[in-house]
Amino acid sequence: MYLSRKKLCPGPPTLDSLDSVLLGDCCVAMRPFPADSIDLVVTDPPYLVNYRSRDGRTIAGDISDTWLRPAFAEVYRVLKSDRFCISFYGWSRAESYLNAWRAAGFRPVGHLVWVKSYASASAFLEYRHEQAYLLAKGRPERPLSPISDVQTWKHTGNRLHPNQKPVLALRRLVRAFSLPGEVVLDPFCGSGSVLLAAKLLGRRYIGIELRADYHEIARQRLMNR
Repeated sequence: MYLSRKKLCPGPPTLDSLDSVLLGDCCVAMRPFPADSIDLVVTDPPYLVNYRSRDGRTIAGDISDTWLRPAFAEVYRVLKSDRFCISFYGWSRAESYLNAWRAAGFRPVGHLVWVKSYASASAFLEYRHEQAYLLAKGRPERPLSPISDVQTWKHTGNRLHPNQKPVLALRRLVRAFSLPGEVVLDPFCGSGSVLLAAKLLGRRYIGIELRADYHEIARQRLMNR
């Protein structure tokens, strides 16, 4: 386990939103959350590439980056000190993400890569990996046995969402960077894969999704597990 036992809280924060999926803009939805109330953030925000899947599905907020800095400023505010945010990102807009994270106060302390057995697309290269930054708020203690920064990936088929992440890969993150009973937040929750990983590991969770169709998919998915 990654975290030190020295800084445990007596229980989860008092939030009406615990173990639920909220529908709306995460910049607005996070405002009522108390500061320093979330134990871990794991999220897969839009990659700012105007993405359209082969079957025509799109991602809300994937054209403009106007939400990027406000969203991560709120993420930083609600996250507890000496804890982590793990954010996927699009490599072609890496500078925009890094600038937003640093402006919020986050410090990049690691980089994760998931190796795919297939190419999700190709241009000058075949795209065979996903990536995320490990971002610290404050000065978390270093782990005795850190997880590898190269992880395996199992294709989901993207049945529920055009960029659906595998629950198994997300479980490794939740297990490594939080404890049972702690609160995991995903402000761009899509079909709810992070939330499901948290629930299966005995964590509390809060998800926020802008699109009503994906919000309902996430809500139903969690109700059925």
